[in-house]
Amino acid sequence: MNMEYGNQMYKVMIIDDEPIIVEGLRRSVAWDKFGCEVIATAYNGVEGKTLITEKKPDMVFLDICMPEMDGLSMVAALKSEYSNMQVTILTGFRDFEYAKTALNLGVRRFLLKPSNMEEIEEAIAFMVSKLDSESQYDKAVSEVDAEPDLSKAGDRKDADNGSSIGEKADKHEDAANNFIVRNAIAYMGEHYSEKIMLAEVSEKVYVSQWHLSKLLNKEMGQNFSEILNGIRIRKAEEFLKNPSLRIADVAEMVGFGEVNHFSKVFKKINGVSPNEYRNNGS
Repeated sequence: MNMEYGNQMYKVMIIDDEPIIVEGLRRSVAWDKFGCEVIATAYNGVEGKTLITEKKPDMVFLDICMPEMDGLSMVAALKSEYSNMQVTILTGFRDFEYAKTALNLGVRRFLLKPSNMEEIEEAIAFMVSKLDSESQYDKAVSEVDAEPDLSKAGDRKDADNGSSIGEKADKHEDAANNFIVRNAIAYMGEHYSEKIMLAEVSEKVYVSQWHLSKLLNKEMGQNFSEILNGIRIRKAEEFLKNPSLRIADVAEMVGFGEVNHFSKVFKKINGVSPNEYRNNGS
């Protein structure tokens, strides 16, 4: 088996808030045996995501139960932005549904702490085999890129279930993209009354502003501002049913700084002004 990715070794990152785990993995595993090298370590999710963006590792060992980090959101972000990145989870969190969701998002192995060396090495070998397969698939695609028949690339199969590598990668990427969009919209739904920006939401779902903007347009057919305004107007419709609330009060409650702007957006979405909406008993 060719253990190298192009002319370089596969790059590995380890992210865990327990230094003993990080150092144990870094020092105890014979990484060169698998054609791998540990290029960075991190002790929290924020630092880890920053380093991943900078270093772009091929393989990540990740603890999903770290302070101030939503593990599944982190996994979804990695698989959405870096679809070929191989992820193994190391955790003490024993929950079947959680593990099933993680695997559906494209995690290769879900290892419970404490994991023995045999389990860890099996996970590494498995991820290396996937990287090898994807590297060969990409090479095949590039070789036939100018030809109308892509069967040479499309015939490569995944050993797990016989599906093509491309099909399986697309499935995990779609699941990750949907997960990110749902979380982003849920966050917007919880904070619609605040002055929230795309940068804030993208940070909460662990992807770049550009990537989140692309996903929202792809999945929802709308940009960030349109989605946020839609959420705010739906909430405003509820508040307008209360006659004791002035239009200006409602505008402020749903996050609009100016009542004129609120009225303009409301009419654009509903075809009537807030006053007309209230008077019509809609």
